[in-house]
Amino acid sequence: MSGIERSIPVFYCEQLLANSQSFSPSAGKPRQVVANWQAAGLPISLPPFSPVTVEELSLSHDPGYVRGVLDATLPNGFGNELPEVAHSLPWTTGSMLAAAKEALLSGVACAPVSGFHHAHYDSGGGYCTFNGLTVTAAKLLAEGLAQRVMILDCDQHFGDGTEQIIEQLSLGRSVENVSFGRWFHEPAHASAYLARLREIVARLSDFDLVLYQAGADVHVDDPLGGVLTTEQMVLRDRIVFEAARRHAIPLAWNLTGGYQDPIERVLALHLNTMRACVGAYCDSAAVRRPLSPPRQTDVE
Repeated sequence: MSGIERSIPVFYCEQLLANSQSFSPSAGKPRQVVANWQAAGLPISLPPFSPVTVEELSLSHDPGYVRGVLDATLPNGFGNELPEVAHSLPWTTGSMLAAAKEALLSGVACAPVSGFHHAHYDSGGGYCTFNGLTVTAAKLLAEGLAQRVMILDCDQHFGDGTEQIIEQLSLGRSVENVSFGRWFHEPAHASAYLARLREIVARLSDFDLVLYQAGADVHVDDPLGGVLTTEQMVLRDRIVFEAARRHAIPLAWNLTGGYQDPIERVLALHLNTMRACVGAYCDSAAVRRPLSPPRQTDVE
């Protein structure tokens, strides 16, 4: 857990990308996000990893649904049956699982992916097909690598799929879904949001692992958001990362939503999150003043 000359493991590969032909940029944005982190000089590494199997996906989903989506005969969470999307899905969940396993070893890791928390046991929706959060938790529980997992979901929207799968599989004693979209929906809620977050992270020592959804759609300017300003989002991330580091609780985090146009506004928010992560875990001169998303007039 030393913060000297370390890098943040980021589980990225080209296979997890897809053109989903939808409003959401999430299936394609990991390439831009990771390139942006590298261009900023942040200390990240890109370890290899493997996709999850049908059997692993079936730990949280109906096997028939899993096979139908992967065969491109059932709709994915984007509402289409594109083979390109189907091919990417084992890799996006594989990224989350790999990040969680790495976090258990070294303290922190990132899965630069989205599209999990609206996926139910036997259906997808809301740009989510397979619930990589519950698949990861179920896999680690089955392997005895964790006994209690917190899903700290700071996406703008309620993780209804996560909730349904936990209930369906009777995982409530082992997996806690802390979804801020359940309680907070508008800028007037910002102070209460941050106060609740501080209360939640005070309990991290009760868990073996935290899966943190660092959603960019919680920004006040997001068309599907929002609650927090840029500065408040930076504080959100610092609260989470610094608490996990202080309590020595392994933490794996992912991107989730972010729908502002142009995409540079979303990239700036994800850059701030990685900077907060680096600031908590690394001794690096690459941590600079957080970026505000560019104004519409600043981007051609």
